[in-house]
Amino acid sequence: MYDFTCEHCNGLVRERIVDREVLKHKGSFVALENVSIGVCDKSGARYFDASVVRRAAEIGLGTIPADRTLEIPMGRYA
Repeated sequence: MYDFTCEHCNGLVRERIVDREVLKHKGSFVALENVSIGVCDKSGARYFDASVVRRAAEIGLGTIPADRTLEIPMGRYA
């Protein structure tokens, strides 16, 4: 699925299973756990297969239920 050249630095994008990846969806966020993504070995750029993006969208839209919901504290910097 991965193992291609990074569009940013020409490094090699390799598959990596990450514990948690957060994706933005329609002004909100969806976190997927134990997900396969592509990560460039030089720049660290992250790439997502269409199936990963689709799953995040389905959870974000409520098409499929989330396993659980996390609460995140928010604050202003300035």
